[in-house]
Amino acid sequence: MSRRKSPITQLGYVGLNVVDLKAWKRFAGELGMQAVDADSGGIHVRMDERPFRMFANQGASDALACIGLEVADAASLQALADQLGRASVRVHVATPSECRARSVESMVWLTDPDDNRIELFHGLQPCVSPFVPSGPIGGFRTGELGLGHIVLQTPRFESMGDFYQELGLRTSDFMDAPFEAKFMHTNARHHSLALLKSPDAKVHHIMVEYLHLDDIGRLYDAALLEPDRVVSTLGRHSNDHMLSFYSSSPSGFMMETGWAGRLIDVDTWQEERIVSPSLWGHERKWLPEAARQAIRQEMDNLAALGVRAPVEVSDSPAFSLAAISSSVAKKPSSSL
Repeated sequence: MSRRKSPITQLGYVGLNVVDLKAWKRFAGELGMQAVDADSGGIHVRMDERPFRMFANQGASDALACIGLEVADAASLQALADQLGRASVRVHVATPSECRARSVESMVWLTDPDDNRIELFHGLQPCVSPFVPSGPIGGFRTGELGLGHIVLQTPRFESMGDFYQELGLRTSDFMDAPFEAKFMHTNARHHSLALLKSPDAKVHHIMVEYLHLDDIGRLYDAALLEPDRVVSTLGRHSNDHMLSFYSSSPSGFMMETGWAGRLIDVDTWQEERIVSPSLWGHERKWLPEAARQAIRQEMDNLAALGVRAPVEVSDSPAFSLAAISSSVAKKPSSSL
């Protein structure tokens, strides 16, 4: 069954206000990202050839500054702004200085029911310098799939869902126990944004996806060496099939480090109810014990049924072991 195409092409970026910029710069580097100083006094966090996928500015408290959603062109941006206006959503045209700060041709912004600033933009300007990861990682799965995904906790679960549907996002699947959640897509990535029903309005986590499984394993090894860094153990999700773990960011919300997320056909996908957030793993230390037990029971049921999911990865080259061996061989040996 054909469905109306979303005017939103991807989650372009996420902006943060943070108390500790130095900690964020260090944290981004530990994840293999490139953190560079910005003209604003904050930092731009790069994951690919774009000027940034995340940015952080100095703030009095840690908070979400904005979510940047990309549209295809000027005509699409104007059509979406007009549509939102007819739906009685107040839309603001960004100033030239705001557009320069985001490196885009044009932008409008609005606020969702939780007062999060949502920036709709097009015409991203290319970055003049190449992306240089902070360490020997194999890269991030971004491109037309976008940054990754962001998950928001909200006390206004229904109205937030309606708002993002008005923007053009579509529901991939949902949960109603042991917590309420809605996962929404705008391209082939299973979800670019998700909502969790909660008493508080805040960021739950941001997911970034890597191209290589070994990078995930090494990052997990490193995170385990730091007390309280890992807040959800290695596991695999039941809906987007992501193999991942969750670590604590300097701002308190979680960063999901993932690999091999599922791709969907947006023209034919039908939303569905899921009974467990994970197939296995992902011990969630932040949940009440009753909820953790309920999830464990559902995972045991899936295991008893032998439920498995396929692995989907991008076709990308890995490191040349021969080249690495050659480099090591050329280094002078040391004696004890």
